[in-house]
Amino acid sequence: MVHTARGRLRIYLGAAPGVGKTYAMLAEAHRRIERGADVAVGFVETHGRARTAELLTGLETVPRRTMTHRGAEFTELDLDAVLARDPAVALVDELAHTNVPGARNAKRWQDVEELLAAGIDVVSTVNIQHLESLGDVVEGITGVRQRETVPDEVVRRADQIELVDMSPQALRRRLAHGNVYAPEKVDAALAHYFRPGNLTALRELALLWTADRVDEYLQRYRAEQGIQGTWQARERIVVGLTGGPEGATLVRRAARIAARNSAGELLAVHISRSDGLSGSSPQALIEQRALVESLGGSFHTVLGDDPAAGLLDFARGVNATQIVIGTSRRKVWQYVYGPGVGYTVTRDSGDIDVHMVNHEHAARGRGRIPIRRVTDLGRTRTVAGWVIGVAGPPLLALLLTRLGGPGLSTDMLLFLALTVCAALVGGLFPAIASALVSSSALNYYFAPPIHTFTIAQPENIVAVAIFAAVGIAVATVVDVAARRSHVAARAQAEAQTLSALAGTVLRGAPTGEGVLTALLEQVRETFQQEAVALLERTDAHGPWQAAAAVGPRPPAGPEQADADVPVGERLALVLRGRVLPAADRRMLGAFANQAAVLLERRRLAGEAAAARREAEGNRIRTALLAAVSHDLRTPLAGIKAAVSSLRAEDVEWDEEDEAELLAGIESGADRLDHLINNLLDMSRLQTGTVTPLLRPTDLDEVVPFALGGVPPGSVRLDVPESLPMVRADAGLLERVLANLVENAVKYGPPGSPVLVKADLLERSGRVELRVVDRGPGVPEEARERIFAPFQRYGDAPRGAGVGLGLAVARGFAEAMGGAVTAEDTPGGGLTMVVALPAAPSGPHPDERTERTERTEHAERAEQGGRTERDERKAGPA
Repeated sequence: MVHTARGRLRIYLGAAPGVGKTYAMLAEAHRRIERGADVAVGFVETHGRARTAELLTGLETVPRRTMTHRGAEFTELDLDAVLARDPAVALVDELAHTNVPGARNAKRWQDVEELLAAGIDVVSTVNIQHLESLGDVVEGITGVRQRETVPDEVVRRADQIELVDMSPQALRRRLAHGNVYAPEKVDAALAHYFRPGNLTALRELALLWTADRVDEYLQRYRAEQGIQGTWQARERIVVGLTGGPEGATLVRRAARIAARNSAGELLAVHISRSDGLSGSSPQALIEQRALVESLGGSFHTVLGDDPAAGLLDFARGVNATQIVIGTSRRKVWQYVYGPGVGYTVTRDSGDIDVHMVNHEHAARGRGRIPIRRVTDLGRTRTVAGWVIGVAGPPLLALLLTRLGGPGLSTDMLLFLALTVCAALVGGLFPAIASALVSSSALNYYFAPPIHTFTIAQPENIVAVAIFAAVGIAVATVVDVAARRSHVAARAQAEAQTLSALAGTVLRGAPTGEGVLTALLEQVRETFQQEAVALLERTDAHGPWQAAAAVGPRPPAGPEQADADVPVGERLALVLRGRVLPAADRRMLGAFANQAAVLLERRRLAGEAAAARREAEGNRIRTALLAAVSHDLRTPLAGIKAAVSSLRAEDVEWDEEDEAELLAGIESGADRLDHLINNLLDMSRLQTGTVTPLLRPTDLDEVVPFALGGVPPGSVRLDVPESLPMVRADAGLLERVLANLVENAVKYGPPGSPVLVKADLLERSGRVELRVVDRGPGVPEEARERIFAPFQRYGDAPRGAGVGLGLAVARGFAEAMGGAVTAEDTPGGGLTMVVALPAAPSGPHPDERTERTERTEHAERAEQGGRTERDERKAGPA
């Protein structure tokens, strides 16, 4: 079959494992077959669920591809076989699955892309927790990090997405009935991943993600069909903000309207003029943005010189259903300039409802921030401009009179050039003065009759009047250009400063002392100050203390500062060096607020660290008490019973009974020794006193000693002699392997020996030791928890230990620069993988240095011990 078009992708999206995605996919396959479609199963995973397996009956299945990885066999989707079969529809389960190394593609979704490119329709499944963008969110909800993910864009591109949903109670019943997992795994699943709260949160996440995709499809369809009208499928309330004092009132009213609809969405928009000279208050907009976001809305800024048109374009673009604006702050006479934004929006809104909200600032003036009409050019330029504007025209008139003027029109051009020069140098007012003085000089010296302010010829009157008007107009244009340039330069400087501020905070550690100091140093450089300090006090009237400071002699209080910005009643940012203009205080306020946030974050981080240490200490103490009260008491009770029996004078024991009692004593003592060693090792790991002696170590010398605590014949070794040595501490490595092997033997089935094998990973230069058992295994979501101290997975009996073996093994491995991870054993069971760096050929220089330092340390310790013993023998002085 030759395909000319790309295949279509249909995805069944599940809120959680077990909701019935694969079942729904197979049911869809049967429906398509009944309609005559050519359907083939590329890969379907039933997970041992009988009802799902029943639906495979009657479906053609393309044989899977068998692959070998690390001595185990796996089956994967045979992509070439499916392409050769060329069905109209292929079923490919588990879109986020990671293929076995050696396959053509690393991920199954890449296999699906090839099938789609070949023109084959694909029906697939994926769970919400496997979407890449939601990994952190799902981990925060369930505590489990999903290692297998699929890019969101792959799922978004699907032609159809169908949500497979189930209530948390119904899903938990399915688990309890054994319809999802094997019976021995049900209790652990219900108690951990499938808790009602987890399932409810995942369900809401899936519903929201699917709703967003539906909204995307709706927007795409409207754009493709050129639909401009509003479809009120979802309430979207747009509130127009001008930056005026009424903004907070409008936002709260719009939020109340949105709250009346459970799916209502609040969007605030500010139309900013493209020339950057808007009269809105930046501080008011910042506060209103914070208010919008605190109410669950979003804030947007749109460029446009027509506020009404910009607001309506934005509302139509987001498919808004309602617009909220305030009544005009114009006075009555100001309507001569036009009908106003409110009237225009209401007139042109079409099918969008408009709410005109009254407020206390209505009809009380525009309320704009006063903008200085004269650019601050500095004292030197201003004086020079006035000199040119006032003294320049008389001097030019005298010069032209002495030389004999070339004519009135030429004289006017020369005087106009002088006016433009005054505007460029001194701004608006010197230029206006220059225009007026120049027109008077032209009238007096060059317009007949001369040396009088009378103009005889009407055309000369018009010429002088036009000159004055042109001079003032040119001066105004030049000044506006200068003002805009000044505003743009200042805005650019503020933006660069704020960007540097954000970079300073983001690059620094959130709890580091240097971040706050770096921020204060940036304040000192930005505002050219000598010293800057962040002051705090315990109450509103208490003395000030410096939380951080930079520069010589920082101010000890606001009264000693040249500029200060209070942050509440207990914090203040103070500067010493020069007085700041009012325009710089807004920027300084941003620095002050950020400094307060950093100080609070540092304090909270310290308190959190202390709380974590205290909680960890309490947890370990509680677990240790539980271990001592039970796990230590059990072997002690056995030892005491055996000793009491041997000492009983009224009973005579034969040699066999006596040997059995002594063996019990020895077994109990060994158990106590093992338990106490693990407790001591855990204590060393918690206090950070484990200092491994790393040196090239042969695995053949370590592995046999690690098997001394397990019954003969319970372990099978596969450690090639050709393996290189590893860089490790032989004693710690022996403890790591001993704990892992003993754990594997304990939980493995009788008669099935544990496999200990080693391999070299040439690419990474590491050696992997794998401890493979055929026990019940551990679900993926619980594999990290089994390495936590005092954790025992599943229904392990109390006598099985206190749950320190795996924690100690991982801690020792990481101290040696290695790692311990858990994997599934193909066919069932658990595999513990110990990865260690291979030792370089020849002695390592760090190793020689480490040996020398340890030898010197041991000699100093021995010498110190002898000195202390000699002092004790000598007695007190």
